[in-house]
Amino acid sequence: MTDLRDVVAQQRFEQGFTDAQGQTRTVFADYAVQGDKRLILHVEADPALRGTGAAGAFMQALAEHARAEGLKLTPRCSYAVAWLKRHREYDDVVA
Repeated sequence: MTDLRDVVAQQRFEQGFTDAQGQTRTVFADYAVQGDKRLILHVEADPALRGTGAAGAFMQALAEHARAEGLKLTPRCSYAVAWLKRHREYDDVVA
């Protein structure tokens, strides 16, 4: 697993994870900016990572990043909505 990156020019958060074959694959979230809010529009894991928990680990890293940076997340993607509802410990970062 690599550190979460905010690729500002592409309005995308991304993080690399190692798949079962040892290759680095990416989980990402596209976002839109509204002041200190990041609208999470779409979360996607590389197909090789699906079912491994990588997307959940990515969401945790994203929520912790938002907390550390003083950002609020507004989930629009169904996966992000469901994950944040299950992880109430991050309610403070949800707009």
